[in-house]
Amino acid sequence: MATDTIITYARERFDHESAKRVMREKYLAKMIFAHAGGLWKAGPELQATLISCPNGETILLDLYDTPVRVDKQELLALSHQRWQEQMTAWLIDYTEMQQQR
Repeated sequence: MATDTIITYARERFDHESAKRVMREKYLAKMIFAHAGGLWKAGPELQATLISCPNGETILLDLYDTPVRVDKQELLALSHQRWQEQMTAWLIDYTEMQQQR
């Protein structure tokens, strides 16, 4: 393999990894949302915590470790909706990036 080919391949891989990292940061930032006076990060951790809580109101720590009284079902629905929207958009962007490669 010629040196130029190796260098070109390495640059392409670096650009691809850099683009994946930027895309990841972009969509993880979009997972954060406000509700009931707290700031929450949608994701499996929050959803699992909410599922394990008793029905009705519960008190959870938000992203800033502030205790917030929330309605379990409402926060779970918002978290699930945000998670699905952002993951779908992320998958679409990632698929487009893969096809450009």
